[in-house]
Amino acid sequence: MKDIINFLFEVGILSKTPRSGFHFLGSGSQSVAEHNNRVLFIGYTLASLEKDVDMLKVLKMCLFHDLTESRISDLNYVHQKYIQKDEKKAVEDLTKNLPFGKDMKELIEEYEKRETKESIIAKDADNIEWILSLKEQIDIGNIRAESWIIPTIKRLKTTAAQIIAEEIMKTDSNDWWFADKDDQWWVNRGRE
Repeated sequence: MKDIINFLFEVGILSKTPRSGFHFLGSGSQSVAEHNNRVLFIGYTLASLEKDVDMLKVLKMCLFHDLTESRISDLNYVHQKYIQKDEKKAVEDLTKNLPFGKDMKELIEEYEKRETKESIIAKDADNIEWILSLKEQIDIGNIRAESWIIPTIKRLKTTAAQIIAEEIMKTDSNDWWFADKDDQWWVNRGRE
């Protein structure tokens, strides 16, 4: 049980590990755990829109896709130009003493290869999450986010993800809660 408990403590560090792209973007912030949370919901959504997909596998890949960042951190594109990360060693060390480690390792490896429908959907979920984060920054005036979002959209592989990205670009990130700005509720909150 000690290895399982250590694993559970380790995944907690993801809530304290910042996503490093926001430093270069100049605004916004997000932990790896916050990113992972939304990736799970996006993965569920994309897998629900596809046919003949192993939903559980997609969700597991979304859950584990950035797990090694507890050991190697979130290296943005500039960092990756100069630093060699040993993700295979991180995966091996992270999974070797867990009773479910073999399953985790196989899922992470499949995700990284991007050869299966499930791994492609999970990667699209990862990219859609970044697109949503960038759109939120665009909506508060960050003009850098406008240029960053274009190559991210081009990375999408599934039709469903491409359609979702197109709709994201047409939708204000506040619309989910503030679309009807003329509603009297916003003036008096239902009080006469």
